Amino acid sequence: MSVQQLPLALRYPPDQRLESFVDAPEGVIVHLHALAQVQGADWLYLAGAIGTGKTHLALALCAATEAAGRRAAYLPMIAASGRLRHALEALEGNDVVALDGLEAIAGVRDDEVALFDFHNRARSAGLNVLYTARAAPDALGLELPDLRSRLSQCIRVALPTPDDESRREILRDRAQRRGLVLEDAAVDWLLTRTDRDLGSLVLLLDKLDRESLAAQRRITVPFLKQVI
Repeated sequence: MSVQQLPLALRYPPDQRLESFVDAPEGVIVHLHALAQVQGADWLYLAGAIGTGKTHLALALCAATEAAGRRAAYLPMIAASGRLRHALEALEGNDVVALDGLEAIAGVRDDEVALFDFHNRARSAGLNVLYTARAAPDALGLELPDLRSRLSQCIRVALPTPDDESRREILRDRAQRRGLVLEDAAVDWLLTRTDRDLGSLVLLLDKLDRESLAAQRRITVPFLKQVI
């Protein structure tokens, strides 16, 4: 697969912005704005389980970078696993690069070496880089000690798993941005009777948006029971 076929130039979803992120750890949004706007800002490594918002923040960083008139690139690492060197070389003309999901290349030596080389070149060139992964560098299963060392030099932030109140707020916010009215009873029903993973809930909201529009109905508990 050529680099042109990789999903490097995703359209950044309008509801995934830095300002719409719920319950970010202190200082993270300010730091991401600095990455977007200021050459030579400190690099950031975000660690968190599935559903903690890593991809949201990576895409939001790219959107903020482009809004500031600078060039950004987003790479989901799983899309380039096994051919990472070529993919990373294609990103080096950007001002900001977001590499999402480092766990996808952990244990793949050629990819680890490619990332190590990219890290060093990006530092020398003054690129700003955001890394995300499901664990800290020392717990990621990386085989290359020098790569673990380089990643550990980034500012590292652990993203907490959203609690139910945070999930409620996120669902209401995403619904509002789509022009949907999500009743409290409907939110409670979704949280207790569907997959509680945040990513799955947001995808489900997309489906409900389409279904409610087609049926010209509000999203109520009876409607949810009918379509889910």
